[in-house]
Amino acid sequence: MQIIESLLIGDYQIIQDTEKYRFTSDSVCLARFVKAKKGEEVADFCSGSGIVGLHFFAENRGVRHVTCFEADEGLAAMNRDTVALNGLGDFFTVENIRVQDIGLAYTEKFSLILCNPPYERPDGGFASPDPAVSPCRRELSLTLGELLDSAKRCLKFGGRLAVVHRADRVSELLCGMHVRNLEPKKLQFITGRAEKNPYAVLVLAVKGGAAGVEVLPTLVNAKETA
Repeated sequence: MQIIESLLIGDYQIIQDTEKYRFTSDSVCLARFVKAKKGEEVADFCSGSGIVGLHFFAENRGVRHVTCFEADEGLAAMNRDTVALNGLGDFFTVENIRVQDIGLAYTEKFSLILCNPPYERPDGGFASPDPAVSPCRRELSLTLGELLDSAKRCLKFGGRLAVVHRADRVSELLCGMHVRNLEPKKLQFITGRAEKNPYAVLVLAVKGGAAGVEVLPTLVNAKETA
């Protein structure tokens, strides 16, 4: 069943489906991890129902346009409905397409890409019985390598890529970025409680950036355990 929820930012609202994959607080952490620059051309990879792109737009001035890429037809449709609900048709485009299939028209298009991808390897983690939910959690239709390849192609030189991922895959993420000339510049682990080990990591990389990573204090995401 579809419901309308407040984004708790101004009058913005988002449509969710109670029987399908719903966004988590990690998406909000990602949207707040980076600030917009003037005239920002933003892409939201693996956008789901559109929470990351919408939240980032709502909290930042200077965003010229947001393009959301989502492979699942139902989630992409909800994303479009949310755009219409908020009267943002001039600022958002929703593409129902796999990230690795993004067309040449988007090559070196974006100054910022945001992505909350599937966290789990194909043979690991919780397997949902719902075939529509599993690809949102596991790398069944998009691998980390494919994601980074597409990000490299779609980013302008000097453009930024911000990703949230599992903490225990941070080495794989950083190395994958580095070999593609997406140089990690900022890193922050996320934990549900201060005394617990991190469960996720936020990483910001710059295409063609110089070496050197700023490691921020661990973020305590109380909503993860609420």
